[in-house]
Amino acid sequence: MRKRFFFAMLWTAAIGFASCSDESDPAGSAHMEVRLTDAPGDYEEVNVDIRSVQILREATDDDNGWITLDHISPGVYNLLDFANGRDTLLASSTLPAGRISQIRLVLGNNNSLKLKGETTARPLTTPSGQTSGLKLQINADLKSDVTYVLLLDFDAAKSIVPRGNSGQYNLKPVIRTITQAVAGGIRGTVTPAEAKPGILVISAANDTIGGFADETGNYLIKGVPAGTYKVQFSTVAPFQNKEITNVVVTNDQITQVPAVDLD
Repeated sequence: MRKRFFFAMLWTAAIGFASCSDESDPAGSAHMEVRLTDAPGDYEEVNVDIRSVQILREATDDDNGWITLDHISPGVYNLLDFANGRDTLLASSTLPAGRISQIRLVLGNNNSLKLKGETTARPLTTPSGQTSGLKLQINADLKSDVTYVLLLDFDAAKSIVPRGNSGQYNLKPVIRTITQAVAGGIRGTVTPAEAKPGILVISAANDTIGGFADETGNYLIKGVPAGTYKVQFSTVAPFQNKEITNVVVTNDQITQVPAVDLD
């Protein structure tokens, strides 16, 4: 029971912060996260229905070149929930290393706006976003073993356009893209290998990245931002849980952690 509880906690923590990656990632691959943030707008709510997130790997606009990211959280997002430095994870995926040129957001029909002082939301019309999707230029080169965080900075104030004096509004998204490469991570070995611990990398702010040791006792957790962390190893009897502290990660290399004995 304790192990099942730990795995549930680990999965929740990993989704809530950053990429969870290990030795099973294909060779020559990079990890991509797409996160949503917002510049504040003078509204009660700006709700955007995001159905899919896709990446174009080729320089052409051929529909065959688009890749749908694997781990997507479709739904209606109130942009004002992610103002003043807050963000949320929209999608993530492991991609082959190489060049990507565009990102495309496919929007649904449940977009709405609530003005200050009103209790009822008004529909938002998105003429282009509902069909082919909203395309944004990226033009970035993905390197293997690097996690890339693509931040979509949605400007709610500039994206809402009144339709004359009708009281109706259009959604014409104004979005700035920011791409950050996070090459930091931790690597190490646990013994005995059959302990197969779950691993939590925890920052001073309690942001958490999760991973697991493989059948040989090795682990590699990528996409860890620069900082100082404690690393917790959780297993089951007869093995022992362990914690190491003051693990320093830089943004440009994998930190080797000393071997950990769980006997």
